[in-house]
Amino acid sequence: MPTKAAPALPGARAVARYVRVSPMKARRVVDLVRGLPAKEALTVLQFAPQSASEPVYKVLASAIANAENNERLDPDSLLVSEAFVDEGPTLKRFRPRAQGRAYRIRKRTCHITIAVESVPPAERRRGPAKATKATAAKATKKAEPTTTAAAEEETE
Repeated sequence: MPTKAAPALPGARAVARYVRVSPMKARRVVDLVRGLPAKEALTVLQFAPQSASEPVYKVLASAIANAENNERLDPDSLLVSEAFVDEGPTLKRFRPRAQGRAYRIRKRTCHITIAVESVPPAERRRGPAKATKATAAKATKKAEPTTTAAAEEETE
């Protein structure tokens, strides 16, 4: 019996395969943008110092273009819903060393996948605002005078 799944939000995705970047280094960059609004994620990637940020930027830009052209979605309402990096094939090379030896060089590749979804503005907000120290201090200050007033009434 088929189960009812939650309705999928409209979106698009893009994949870059055989990118000559180590998967570990690419994952570090992808983790920066997962869950961000698409335009904000592009800005983060544009100024990220890692070399893997360039191919990730291109994949994200492609996913946004796919959503805009194929799905007719507004680019400002897009959110990076899914972003992951898989390991690609490893190119094996060797470096000649002294006395006939050879050291192995592994040139790793990866596949970068990014999916964007169109999210209504009300749902785009992040989690509930955390209580700051100032609001916590105000709450305790308000509680203190009531306890001292009650103590004065008992003594009278």
